[in-house]
Amino acid sequence: MFSRLVKYTKGDTYQDLDASQGERIDMDITDPAMREFAGLTPTGSSSGEFSHVGEGGILDMHQRRGTGSTIEPSEETYSIQQAIDNIGFGKFQIKLSILTGFAWMADAMEMMILAILSPALHCEWQLESWQQALITTIVFCGMFCSSSFWGSVCDKYGRRSELILCSVFTCYFGILSAFSPTFIWMLILRGLVGFGIGGALLSRTVTLYAEFLPSSSRARCVVLVEIFWAIGACFEVLLALVVMPTLGWKWLLGLSALPLLLFSICCFWLPESARYDMCRGQPEKAMATLERIAKENGKPMPLGRLVDSSSKTTSRGSIKDLFIPELRKTTILLWVIWFVSAFSYYGIVLMTTELFEISDGCHGSEIRAKAPCFLKCNGLNTGDYIDLTWTTFAEFPGLFVTVVVIEKIGRKFTMAMEFCVFTVFVLLSNICTSRPVLTFFLFVARAFISGAFQAAYVYTPEVYPTSMRAIGLGCCSAMARVGAIITPFIAQVLLRSSSYTAISTYGVISLVATAVSILLPIETKGREMKDTSHEVQNPSNSSR
Repeated sequence: MFSRLVKYTKGDTYQDLDASQGERIDMDITDPAMREFAGLTPTGSSSGEFSHVGEGGILDMHQRRGTGSTIEPSEETYSIQQAIDNIGFGKFQIKLSILTGFAWMADAMEMMILAILSPALHCEWQLESWQQALITTIVFCGMFCSSSFWGSVCDKYGRRSELILCSVFTCYFGILSAFSPTFIWMLILRGLVGFGIGGALLSRTVTLYAEFLPSSSRARCVVLVEIFWAIGACFEVLLALVVMPTLGWKWLLGLSALPLLLFSICCFWLPESARYDMCRGQPEKAMATLERIAKENGKPMPLGRLVDSSSKTTSRGSIKDLFIPELRKTTILLWVIWFVSAFSYYGIVLMTTELFEISDGCHGSEIRAKAPCFLKCNGLNTGDYIDLTWTTFAEFPGLFVTVVVIEKIGRKFTMAMEFCVFTVFVLLSNICTSRPVLTFFLFVARAFISGAFQAAYVYTPEVYPTSMRAIGLGCCSAMARVGAIITPFIAQVLLRSSSYTAISTYGVISLVATAVSILLPIETKGREMKDTSHEVQNPSNSSR
């Protein structure tokens, strides 16, 4: 009990409570109401600031701020991420997970069809191997060339609008390519499909998805949503198994584009990025989005006022920032890893159908006489599609192995281990063996190169600070597309000349990626994500 309080706050004024001035005042300071009345509330609360207690009781706050000063109650504020963390994971995020996964499924179907379309057109249009490879390469060229265009659309009209536009664009030209009358028209229309996919359908959806996730569950959710890629790839092969023997490749192209149309319709439910609205100076829209999420999750909004925390960070990074001394080695090694990941992943996908199609008497097939002038073209049969389905199912174990291992041995060694296992099993494919054994080798190889690619997706945004995370991911993605552009000429052209040389190329380059992964100077397991390059340069100044 206090017999005397020197000074206490009440509103914006100070009053004396002095037992000698009239009566003795008893106050129980454990009573929250009395603590608030006496000004014993923590700093930053709406009731005032916490007073320091010394020998004479509660110190006069005028002594701390100067005689005659007036203390304004501090207003509580919160950022968008703090609001998301406060609201937590709920019904809204579950719906968003399904919608994001649907985008991954649709994109996987458009990419997986490349391995099925080329063998079909090879027979029907009597294409040479380099022409088959060009059908695949033109898609990745379209993706490579369109990033800046879609980026401008995204900056001007918002991420939600850009997602709807690029999905409708891709769907339209995907369906139109089913009516291609000649090889040239097929190249033009598939190139435009690649231009639409280059709207970063995957990265935009994942970025938007991650922005609405609580910090505690973001990494796990972003990794697990990639399971929808495996579902889409498997669905495409199963669709081909049903459609190709009866209806042909035109129906397959048309049906494969429809999921993108459904995705674009579902996007009208998707809210605009709250961060985008804040950056555009529209906090009321950002607030409305957060209130919608809170309502769907049945959680209250945090108290206080929404503020833009971006003003506390540095300006957007540039390519030269990726080569500061602390990140130069990491950037160069990551470019190699992303190049090899895409080169090897799409290579094993394309090579699988090519190995099933060639008749060299070694890779699970019988020696068949080469018919001149395409009089007897050996395309994919039902058994080939079934084996292709089995190798495509390898995406699932690859995902689960990565999820389990990546938190135990770290990002670097997860990538190194998976590149190494891929190297072993892709080189084993050189052995003359039966079809079931070859399918098993390809299954394991695809599982682990898929896992290595997923680990790279986890590591890259973690190693770069927020100020240069977008440009870092963009440059790595560009290197991946370069690898994807080159790989068809190895998996579809060189393979027909020398299967051993083509297969060994993938083995050797993946062995290089194994060493490169180990040489990465930074391990991001358990490491806090940085916001600025200054924190990377001065890690002792950043909190953990």
